[in-house]
Amino acid sequence: MTELKLISKHPESIKQIIKSALSERLQGINTGIKRTQVRLAEFEQQYQLSSEEFIRSFNNNELEHSFDFDEWIGELKMLAHLQETKERIEEIEFVN
Repeated sequence: MTELKLISKHPESIKQIIKSALSERLQGINTGIKRTQVRLAEFEQQYQLSSEEFIRSFNNNELEHSFDFDEWIGELKMLAHLQETKERIEEIEFVN
């Protein structure tokens, strides 16, 4: 685990600024996750496939190319990225 040390004349103020910024970022990420999940559900409903089934079929070349499929893959990658970023932010711990 990496430790970050900040030096300031006003440590509590800096701590609150960072906590607030992280909180706002987390809210934005959660909003992005919800939007991405809605979009994935739309693809799943449209093609009657779960995202897991889609990826397996796509990777096995069982599906013809479609721009929707490109977008579906992009949404899956975006969801993974957002979830990873969320986890990293939630792991941050403030110590004295």
